[in-house]
Amino acid sequence: MADWDADSPQLRTNLARLGASIQRGTSKRETPSRETARKWHRKMMAGLTAPLAAYVGRYRGEVGLENARVFIGTSEGSPPGVINHELAEFERKLQAVVAALDRRYPVGEDIDIDGVAAVTDLAGWAHAEWVRIHPFANGNGRTARLWANFILVRYGLPPVVRLRPRPRGDYQAVCVMAMEKRWLPTANFIRRLLSQLNLT
Repeated sequence: MADWDADSPQLRTNLARLGASIQRGTSKRETPSRETARKWHRKMMAGLTAPLAAYVGRYRGEVGLENARVFIGTSEGSPPGVINHELAEFERKLQAVVAALDRRYPVGEDIDIDGVAAVTDLAGWAHAEWVRIHPFANGNGRTARLWANFILVRYGLPPVVRLRPRPRGDYQAVCVMAMEKRWLPTANFIRRLLSQLNLT
């Protein structure tokens, strides 16, 4: 089996299936939650070898990962002891904004230019916040990109953030800024990807 971090055919197959599943589920408009990401993580890592089985589908701070720390370059993700609290806040804010957008743009209704801006901001915020928290021991970037695409597709926009390999250009720089609690650069990165398709 391939390593859980290697750019393997199995990982690419898993990510393609997840992307397709997200696109199929747009009409259902399920409430996004931290459990959504936990399921994604398990599917993403299916058939791959993790250092410990406990790492798959579990957040840092949970049983088996009580002391698991992660670093992104020189920046450290949130400490394991605060992950649960930070995910609860992430979930609360995400669900509140999604509920407001769902009321404004029901399933099947075209989204206007203000809606595209709001959805892009939410996708950027969710991606950046997931990167900042870094709740899993591995696979956080892929999960953050899934969050961005999940939100875009929910409102009829294309999933423009490549899952693997990592996007090029200034993507790494916006992730560094996300670690500093700056989400707007990520939203602007997504906005540029959409603009290349003449959608913004």
